[in-house]
Amino acid sequence: MYFRRKHILVLVVTLAITFFLSFYKLDYYIYQPGDIRALDGVVKVEEGSDSEGEMNLVTVRGGQATPLFYLMAKIRPYFDIYDLEDVRPEGISQDEYMEAQLHFMESSQEAATVVAFQAAGEDLTINYQGVYVGMVMEDMPAEGVLQSGDQIVKVEGQQVNSAEEVIELTSSKSVGDELHLTISREDKEMDLQVELVPLGDTLDRPGIGISLVTDREIVHDREVTYDSGRIGGPSAGLIFSLEVYDQLVDEDITKGYQIVATGEIDYDGKVYPIGGIDKKVVAADDAGADIFLAPNEGGKKGSNYEVAKKTAEDIETDMKIIPIDQFQDAVDYLESLPVKEE
Repeated sequence: MYFRRKHILVLVVTLAITFFLSFYKLDYYIYQPGDIRALDGVVKVEEGSDSEGEMNLVTVRGGQATPLFYLMAKIRPYFDIYDLEDVRPEGISQDEYMEAQLHFMESSQEAATVVAFQAAGEDLTINYQGVYVGMVMEDMPAEGVLQSGDQIVKVEGQQVNSAEEVIELTSSKSVGDELHLTISREDKEMDLQVELVPLGDTLDRPGIGISLVTDREIVHDREVTYDSGRIGGPSAGLIFSLEVYDQLVDEDITKGYQIVATGEIDYDGKVYPIGGIDKKVVAADDAGADIFLAPNEGGKKGSNYEVAKKTAEDIETDMKIIPIDQFQDAVDYLESLPVKEE
């Protein structure tokens, strides 16, 4: 009887330890290389042309650490450990954070559509219908003053219709100043003043602690649909724009290659840096990509391109790493390539 009880106790303790190591959530978040996904099944342009090669988005996989995951990340290359509060702002739930990331993805798809249609010479009209408050962060000046869904009508007395206009007018102020806003809430306009405080790591970058959503209507003749699932964030903007462009034009700009690109893109086609570029290079190489287009950031030291190139050298990949500042840089490079030999 004693022997049996002892074995049951050992089994229970072992199961408890296993459960703790595998499922207990620590206050850390781990990023690791993800995978790539061909866009021919994600992006569809009405009457779009086919290509021999493929445009691929690349992901970074992330998740809250368990003790076992944490220990593994300590010894694995290209696994990064962050404090959870540095990944998800305090006061923002996981659901709210994910919804924000999905909004960023939708915005990147919208920008990609605009850039690609304009580059391809297709008819396109943008109708701006207002800018709205997305999220309000806890313990920031906007808390208790603004609400999610408020429309920002004016900033410093100037009419605004886009998030870019709000950011530009806010950036002209200094930390400690009062920001004058006119908002519309439930069809009632009101004037507010909110103190500007430092945002992020740059102490002189002023803000009030909100995210912004621009309501735009994009009108064009050829329907474009995206099916990116629960992938969030803005970093697929460049590759989305290239895929839409490739389907719009008669020429096959893939030339038969497996192409990976990453970078946020704005409505003017400028490409911005993203996080986790080293992990994306590893993921693209693991998937057998031929070409990796990386944000160049104007050639500055420590740019996404520099990090990507160094990572490629470290893992000894044959994949080509190409610096990109503008959407047109990517198009020009791809159009200059010879057709891939079988």
